[in-house]
Amino acid sequence: MEQTMTLEEAKRKCEQAGQQHLLAYYEELTKEDQEKLLAQIEKLDITLLDLLKKESKEVEKGKLEPLGAVTLDEIQKEKDQYRKMGCEAIRAGKVGAVLLAGGQGTRLGLDKPKGMLNVGIHKELYLFEQLIHNIMDVVKETGAWVPLFVMTSEKNNKDTVEFFKEKKFFGYKEEYVFFFVQQMAPSVSYDGKIYMEDKGRISASPNGNGGWFSSLCRYGYDKQMKEAGVEWLTAFAVDNVLQRINDPAFVGAVIDSGCDCGGMVVRKADPNERVGVLCTEDGKPSIVEYYEMTEDMIHLKDENGNLLYNFGVILNYMFNLDRLTEIKSKRLPLHIVEKKIPYIDGDGNLIKPTTPNGYKFESLILDMIHMMAEKRQKEALELYYDLLALKEPPMRFLFLLVRQFNILLQVKTMVAAGMEQNQIADRAGLRSFTIRRYRSEAGHFSVQKLKEALRDCARAEEDVKTGRLDDRLSVELILVKYSA
Repeated sequence: MEQTMTLEEAKRKCEQAGQQHLLAYYEELTKEDQEKLLAQIEKLDITLLDLLKKESKEVEKGKLEPLGAVTLDEIQKEKDQYRKMGCEAIRAGKVGAVLLAGGQGTRLGLDKPKGMLNVGIHKELYLFEQLIHNIMDVVKETGAWVPLFVMTSEKNNKDTVEFFKEKKFFGYKEEYVFFFVQQMAPSVSYDGKIYMEDKGRISASPNGNGGWFSSLCRYGYDKQMKEAGVEWLTAFAVDNVLQRINDPAFVGAVIDSGCDCGGMVVRKADPNERVGVLCTEDGKPSIVEYYEMTEDMIHLKDENGNLLYNFGVILNYMFNLDRLTEIKSKRLPLHIVEKKIPYIDGDGNLIKPTTPNGYKFESLILDMIHMMAEKRQKEALELYYDLLALKEPPMRFLFLLVRQFNILLQVKTMVAAGMEQNQIADRAGLRSFTIRRYRSEAGHFSVQKLKEALRDCARAEEDVKTGRLDDRLSVELILVKYSA
């Protein structure tokens, strides 16, 4: 998507939003950097700032209840009918597909798009390649090419597009493949001012998987699909090489149901499997993440002994295009957390705050601690190396570990004292909706183990300051010890 915004247009946009500071150093930039900044401002979704007002900062879960799914046995009874209906819809050009491929393969040891990972044993086989093979199965069955929209990121778009071209689109017809870049959401101060990470670049983070449709629409692909007669759109992630894409039986079942959307799910392997599951929230279909579930919810069973919260989501959905278009203007809840965000001040100096100074996306530290508690050492270390690759300083990481262990110790102590969720939140200085997850994580550790972890973290910091240990190694040793 080419940048068309002029300087005057950018000034007007910034002034209307009270963000004139974004252009404060424009005249000091090279022509190339000026163009890049204008392109950023052009793509900037100013309406996101409304979500940063106090009424939007906390996203509480409503009343959660189990939700069932159509099982394989039930599908089998109507499979021929569903498959016929799905094939007819695909042949008629009514179904498109969206591949969510904005991530890098850093955690997998690949400094390239995740889809470029070679997973072959006896021959080269890339994630992108296998996914194309999966959708080609449908092309062969129906005789129709499915329009495929590939979501990339600013970081991996160039590599992704070039890789597809180099591999001749893995046999897929090029004219049916369309690329679009995921939108970025700005990092902002507590008073709603967008941060600049340097004089010519706005501080921003990806807007999450939930923003894929709005990102697609910015390229005009929604209108293109409507003109072509597309009525349904599937969305799937790059990670799962085994998933069936636009499986005719699934397509037909969703259409036949009369629902606006459908999703593929798998039964949980065990109650504690770390996967989001289907549920209803205040009577509406929803997903509850594994860390949001209480112990009672995790183990709740029906009269036949089956888990009630049992159907794990795999990020493979099918949506009615008209319905997506209808709700596009409605803002999805944005999960916001406080972060320390480096920024350029009014004098052009880079400021690295020591305390949270604004809002950004959620960190992965609690996930790390969960991995440690479950003795998933390899995954914990992979996440650590991933954060290092993103230029996160090891000592900052140690600071966050200490902070989280302290919070877990406080929460565990207060739960043992019989305090309610709101009381714990007030006492710990946390938001009420986060307490459920902290309670869950605290359950993995004894008070003694949490105190020991804090002592070891303090010792690690001392070892680094006195030169006895390298900063990277000191944190690594903590992870190894508590995930062994």
